[in-house]
Amino acid sequence: MRTYRYFLLLFWVGQPYPTFSTPLSKRTSGFPAKKRTLELSGNSKNELSRSKRSWMWNQFFLLEEYTGSDYQYVGKLHSDQDRGDGSLKYILSGDGAGDLFIINENTGDIQATKRLDREEKPVYILRAQAINRKTGRPVEPESEFIIKIHDINDNEPIFTKEVYTATVPEMSDVGTFVVQVTATDADDPTYGNSAKVVYSILQGQPYFSVESETGTYQFKTPESSPPGTPIGRIKASDADVGENAEIEYSITEGEGLDMFDVITDQETQEGIITVKKLLDFEKKKVYTLKVEASNPHVEPRFLYLGPFKDSATVRIMVEDVDEPPVFSKLAYILQIREDAQINTTIGSVTAQDPDAARNPVKYSVDRHTDMDRIFNIDSGNGSIFTSKLLDRETLLWHNITVIATEINNPKQSSRVPLYIKVLDVNDNPPEFAEFYETFVCEKAKADQLIQTLRAIDKDDPYSGHQFSFSLAPEAASGSNFTIQDNKDNTAGIFTRKNGYNRHEMSTYLLPVVISDNDYPVQSSTGTVTVRVCACDHQGNMQSCHAEALVHPTGLSTGALIAILLCIVTLLVTVVLFAALRRQRKKEPLIISKEDIRDNIVSYNDEGGGEEDTQAFDIGTLRNPEAIEDSKLRRDIVPEALFLPRRTPAARDNTDVRDFINQRLKENDTDPTAPPYDSLATYAYEGAGSVADSLSSLESVTTDGDQDYDYLSDWGPRFKKLADMYGGVDSDKDS
Repeated sequence: MRTYRYFLLLFWVGQPYPTFSTPLSKRTSGFPAKKRTLELSGNSKNELSRSKRSWMWNQFFLLEEYTGSDYQYVGKLHSDQDRGDGSLKYILSGDGAGDLFIINENTGDIQATKRLDREEKPVYILRAQAINRKTGRPVEPESEFIIKIHDINDNEPIFTKEVYTATVPEMSDVGTFVVQVTATDADDPTYGNSAKVVYSILQGQPYFSVESETGTYQFKTPESSPPGTPIGRIKASDADVGENAEIEYSITEGEGLDMFDVITDQETQEGIITVKKLLDFEKKKVYTLKVEASNPHVEPRFLYLGPFKDSATVRIMVEDVDEPPVFSKLAYILQIREDAQINTTIGSVTAQDPDAARNPVKYSVDRHTDMDRIFNIDSGNGSIFTSKLLDRETLLWHNITVIATEINNPKQSSRVPLYIKVLDVNDNPPEFAEFYETFVCEKAKADQLIQTLRAIDKDDPYSGHQFSFSLAPEAASGSNFTIQDNKDNTAGIFTRKNGYNRHEMSTYLLPVVISDNDYPVQSSTGTVTVRVCACDHQGNMQSCHAEALVHPTGLSTGALIAILLCIVTLLVTVVLFAALRRQRKKEPLIISKEDIRDNIVSYNDEGGGEEDTQAFDIGTLRNPEAIEDSKLRRDIVPEALFLPRRTPAARDNTDVRDFINQRLKENDTDPTAPPYDSLATYAYEGAGSVADSLSSLESVTTDGDQDYDYLSDWGPRFKKLADMYGGVDSDKDS
């Protein structure tokens, strides 16, 4: 039998009326009955100058829902230049200035005119300044202050639903989850206990109870949590064991269905709620989810007992994280004329603290992007102004970076690029595109074109360049030449008479005025040099007062003739030098028999024997084709050229000794090799040598014959030598 029971929940909020803690230092205010003076110190001189400021305030605190009959007092603004003679006037600007907040222009007293509601607007940012009443000029720089509204407990908690409906199986264990209830309070959760909600049951005891703090599940996570960050755990109870006790969790509905996810811890059977997408405290502070727990394994025979699942409500509160200021644009593009004076305002940038506190920010220019300090910025309002004169022709674009920093937390800062384009002003006169020096023939006719002029201008007018050409006034009358403007930014110089005499006037200096049609009009005077020259019948220049000028189309005739003569002389020299070399007498390198030259060859490396295959390439000996065919003897100059005879390459297994003998025989019968001896000198080997000296020349000087029989004892390598010398002795003895 199923019995329905009803119960009532009561929630209440602690601390019915807020009390103020110990007042802050000189920089704070906020008590209606106690006035605090804002002092501004400065110079007493007459001229306006920046002075050291000493504000004794920064922010004020006011109670919301003020019910007094008089205006709520905020504070007092006072300048040390105020002599009490009424010469100064205090003004107020910013959030609610003139409407919610007013200032007595004579005394500087600031008051609130209306009841303030913290839930509508918790912070007001205002600016105060003292100005000279007669001149209207400020006597102190403008300063900014904040008015924060203190919360009072003027909002009651409200349930998210008017009626909560839930079911619970009979015979459920004590502590079984039934339903989640949630109530919210619009009061300030960061101040006092005005927004703290406490749950209790009015009707329904002793069968039901409620968790007084959370109403069941409630988690918190900072807005900076990356996706995948675990927020908290929930757990559903199951009396079964083993596979039947396994639980799967899923988010079925709620405001954060796409912002959060839930996974199952297979060991503890708990549901882990994680962040799915990036959160933003300023966009949404609280999410309510419905999480469902179900059994993945259900026996069909018990389906009629179902459903085998349950749900719980999870409330996730997003915590604010101090974030850097955010600019209103990703990049700023500003323009300014190049003739702007110093301190001219170009534009402004705007950045705000995205956090709920809305901390004030200050601006600065990254000097790494403005090394010359051409621009500056107002740290308070972000206005950009010039600090040096500009020149578009020097630099068209200036790319700088502006930094916005929180005043209360300098670590929080952001940057934005600022592109400033310098607009053109007609501040450069046009001038000749090049230096013009031309000539006129002595027999020239009147109205003959002798030169075309062109001009350039560093400026870049919107409608393009439009130049005009004319003779300077001092040369316009009595000039031998005229200027004709072609109306296409070019002009022509024409002769004004027939015939010129270079002996009477060899050079004319023609001043030409070039003007543009922009505003203001800019002009300059350029000089064209015209020389009187002798020309041929075709009008080609020949000479100009005993000096050759460069013809516009090429070199003068005299210069061309000189170049041709140099070329001819060079060719003749080369031909003669080649002929002399052909007729040189061919002489042998050894002129006479008396010319005996010693060839000393130094061998500093001892070979490794027959096994040393790295000392030389034996393949060269076996392959005659590897030898250069055209290589002749270098000790004489041959009378006739004989083609060398090619012999077949030796087989790879041919003995090197046979190969050398074959080559020796071929060279002995070679007619191109003259039969002469070359003298070689061998140094004395020393007393340590068994064979003493092997020099054949030294043996000639010995008094008696020598015995060479010992050569036979040296082995097969000296057999040939033993036969030669030993055989001679045998023949002689016989």
